[in-house]
This record gives sequence, C-alpha cells and structure tokens, in this order.
Amino acid sequence: MTSHDDGRDPGDDGPRDTEPTRPLSERAQPAEPAGGSWLPPLTGQPGQGYAAPHPQASAPREPQGPVPWWMWLAVGGLALALGLFGGAVGALLVQGLVDDTPGLVSGGLGEVDTVSTPPLPAENGSVTAVARQLLPSTVQISAEFEGEAGGATGSGFVLDRQGHIITNNHVVADAAEGDGPIEIVDQNGNRYDAEVVGRSPVYDLAVLFSEKASRLRPASLGASKVMRVGDGVVAIGSPLGLSSTVTAGIVSALDRPVTTGDSANDSSYINAVQTDAAINPGNSGGPLVNLEGQVVGVNSAIATTGGGFGSESGNIGVGFAIPIEQVRITADQILRTGEARYPVIGAQVQTGGDEGEGARIDKVNPDTPAQKAGLRKDDVVTAVEGERVTDGIALIVAIRTHQPGETIEFTILRGGEERTVEITLGSEIG
Repeated sequence: MTSHDDGRDPGDDGPRDTEPTRPLSERAQPAEPAGGSWLPPLTGQPGQGYAAPHPQASAPREPQGPVPWWMWLAVGGLALALGLFGGAVGALLVQGLVDDTPGLVSGGLGEVDTVSTPPLPAENGSVTAVARQLLPSTVQISAEFEGEAGGATGSGFVLDRQGHIITNNHVVADAAEGDGPIEIVDQNGNRYDAEVVGRSPVYDLAVLFSEKASRLRPASLGASKVMRVGDGVVAIGSPLGLSSTVTAGIVSALDRPVTTGDSANDSSYINAVQTDAAINPGNSGGPLVNLEGQVVGVNSAIATTGGGFGSESGNIGVGFAIPIEQVRITADQILRTGEARYPVIGAQVQTGGDEGEGARIDKVNPDTPAQKAGLRKDDVVTAVEGERVTDGIALIVAIRTHQPGETIEFTILRGGEERTVEITLGSEIG
C-alpha cells in the first residue's frame, strides 16, 4: 500500500538570463561647437546660431521683456516630443523583457490564432480524409536524451499560427532540464529548431515554440466530452521513428484514470480517453483525432502486457490520450506565464490496496484546504461533485479535472455516517 501527496511540487525550470539593455545615458551627445562652449539658442532671436563667450566681464543686463508666444509653443512641443520618445523607449524596453522567453503570450490562448471549426463534415467516415487534413499539422519531435542529440523521439501537433507546438512532457523533459537541442520535423522533412515555453509533468504536457513553424497549418481543436464509446478516432504521429504514420480505431473507454509514468512514478495521473487505435513508442505527443478532423486528445501512454502503463512497450490495442479540454487549460497557463498549475487539497491518500469503496485519507497536512474544510485522517471519500470515487487514483484524477480556486463538494464516510464537505482547491506548480 502506498500513499500519495497531491500537494507536492515536482519542480520547474528557473528564469533565463536576459540580455542587458543599453542605458539611455549612453546615447551620443551633440558635438560642442568650435570656438566656444555649448550654450542654448539666443533668447528672443529666432534664426540666429549659438552665442560665443563674451570676452569681457559680465555687464548688467537690460530688463527682459515678456517671453514671446511662439517660445511657449516651442517649449510645449519639445516637451511633448520628449514625452512621446521616452514612452516609446520605455515600451520597447518592457517589451524586450516580456519577450525574453520566446513563445510567451500574455493573453494566453485568447491571443493566438487557434482553429476550432471542423474541417470535415459530421457525417464523414473517411480515415483518408482525416489523414489528408491532419498530416500537415502533425510533426515529429527529436530531442536530446542523456547527452545524445535526437536520443528521444516523439510527436506533436501545431497549436496555432504563431508557431506553438503541443507535445508530451516526457518527450522533451531531459532536453529541457539539460538545455539540450530540440527539433521539430514537418511532413515534408523540413527541420526547425524549437524551444520549450513551459511544461507540466503532472499532466504530461509541454508547449514548444519555433518561429519558423508559424508557416505550418494549425490543427483544429475539438472536444473529448462529446465523444462516445465506439466513436471512430485516428491516431497520427511517428511511432518507432516512422514519421507521418496513421492508425485508426475507436474510443474504447472514457474517463479512464491512468498514469503516464512507469509503475514507480505516480505523479502524472490523467483522466484519459482510451482507444484501440495502434499507439507505439514515438506516438507520444501526437494528436488523437475524431472523424471530423478535430483533435480530441494527445496520445500519451499505452498499456503493457505486465499490467502497468508506460510508453516503452509495443501496442497491445489499449492506448490512452490526454483529453483536449485539459490541453487547452494547461497550454493557456503555459503561454501566459511559462508555468502550469494543478489543483491540490493538501492531503495524502492511499493509492494502492483499495477495495473500490472510496479513497481513504492517510494524512491531512496543516494549514491546507483539506484541513480548513474539516477533512480528517481515515475519512473515506466516496464522491466528488456527485461523481463516484472508487479509490485514491480516482480521487486524484477527479480533483485534477477541476481548477485551482474552485470550490467542490466531497461526499465522505466518517464513522459509518455519510456527510458532505466543501473544499476550495489550492494549487501547485507542476
């Protein structure tokens, strides 16, 4: 029996160094005029040049008359021009700081050009038509792994017209941690250097950016929530390094709680779309597409004959995709800040040895949403928002389908009595 703390922080990358900006004080000053020091124009004498120093001692000055009206206009115009210039320079400096991390977009998905219109009619049943639409939007990912360039391969798809690419975190994690090279390869074999904008180990998602990829066609984003068991789907990617590979099948289950890691890694739980479309190592990060040509999930893991879940064994007809709804949320967070967040309650829950009766709380951490809501050790959570919870993994997945800051209702058993508690979800980076 193991326990899992849904509040742990898997870590993130530190900020990047920025290029120094040149201070305004380094701008070149006007040259000193020959034969004298630099002096302002003669007051009240338009059209004259600059005064030379007087050879004699200063004589008493004659009283000056009122400042001419045109001088006030000139001074006002100069002040306005300097203000506009300063504002423009400041804006450029701020923009430089904002754009220091390539691919960040302050407005998230709302400020990039994504596509959601189905490219094919609802009655389409042709896998050929789906492949024709999606292959130009699907890329192969080649990333450094353990010091070897191209040691990790996977798949991805074009998110928008700005050059953002969606893939799995586990495809690029090693390269991102070691600042290793990452390339994307389009359908025609063209290679583009790419950078990691941000990634989420918890949801096994990453957003890449390549300016040259802005010429590629974005994939249309659909919805997994409207899918039904038995609906046709198509998986596209580069299994075993074989680029532009298309396989077809059906949705064989929905809302399947699985982890994308190996049996020793329980950090990446997803509420997956299950499919029998053939998925192999190298398909990771590629799109799972409905027959209208819309992405409904990101292929992430496959079942193994040993009974676990992972991405290193061959296809046995059971694959899993991250729902596109979660992809939208995580991509939006990463585009805005370079980081992804996931909801937590601040309690440890048993993730093994459950008997299907609910999720048993092992520990409630102090000063957390769980403690503030009144959860206690040995409480058994049987439902979240009215949806049944059978074990610890199901509870973690149920929580992660919501967002930080939401208030959700838990149904619990305590001392044989059923009661409900409301919990406002906290958040962690990951």
